[in-house]
Amino acid sequence: MTNKVALIGAGAMGGAIGERLLATGNRLAVFDLDKAKVEVLVAKGATAMASAAEAAGAADYVILSLNSAAIVRRAVFGDAGVAAGAKPGTLIIDMSSIDPDATRQLAADASDKGLRWVDSPLSGGAPKALIGALTLMAGGEAKDVADAHTVLRDVAANYTHMGPAGAGQTTKLINQVLCALNFMAVAEATRLALDAGVDALKIPQALKGGRADSAILQEYLPRFATRDYRRTGRIDNMVKDLNAAQDLARRTHTAMPLTALCAEVHRLLTAAGLGGEDQAALMEFFQRKEDGK
Repeated sequence: MTNKVALIGAGAMGGAIGERLLATGNRLAVFDLDKAKVEVLVAKGATAMASAAEAAGAADYVILSLNSAAIVRRAVFGDAGVAAGAKPGTLIIDMSSIDPDATRQLAADASDKGLRWVDSPLSGGAPKALIGALTLMAGGEAKDVADAHTVLRDVAANYTHMGPAGAGQTTKLINQVLCALNFMAVAEATRLALDAGVDALKIPQALKGGRADSAILQEYLPRFATRDYRRTGRIDNMVKDLNAAQDLARRTHTAMPLTALCAEVHRLLTAAGLGGEDQAALMEFFQRKEDGK
């Protein structure tokens, strides 16, 4: 059976999700304020919609891929938002990375309007979305999480129900803490290898399968070493997630000294104008004059 899906938000991540959904035979209605992003998906078979309400009215599932809780709320409950056009019982799948408390309130507000809500943030980025290999952590009612998988199986290789609304977003924050610290550790180790005269490009193979190995080491150490800054993510998006993790830590009285330091480095780079760059640009923090870059 062909799924009828509305996609609200067609940026780098949403666009990749949309492309994969089209490639796997789903019918896709798409809305984004940036018409150029919509046109990219229209060229691949999607239908452009004039509003989030119109897109939701043509779908059984609504996927959100947006940048903040405030934008998610506006897209769903604002003028011509999803709630204004969605049929009763429509399942909203929020793949944005936002605050768990905000998610719980959004889910409750959606329920009041007869809509269902699953928070399903992701790990793996656009490259994994394009091949259907995302890791998704879901929060919501068990039956809704299972229903969401009807669509999400096309973009995900790993899909786990973590608990009630907000549990997916909490898990994503934990994921981001682990990723951010690993990015920093690999960048720092790359700088040490370069300074010590070791061939940094051999390190991923040398450490493969050992305790220090990781997906980030394998993908990013060569990129750090060669200053490959092509964009598959953004430093300022990591700042957003680390801020949220620190807010959660304050509420739970959890000590997170390494996360605090990592967040400060990300904030420094963002203040220096590098917020829109990929995590590979963390190497700018370790820049030396003799690098000549």
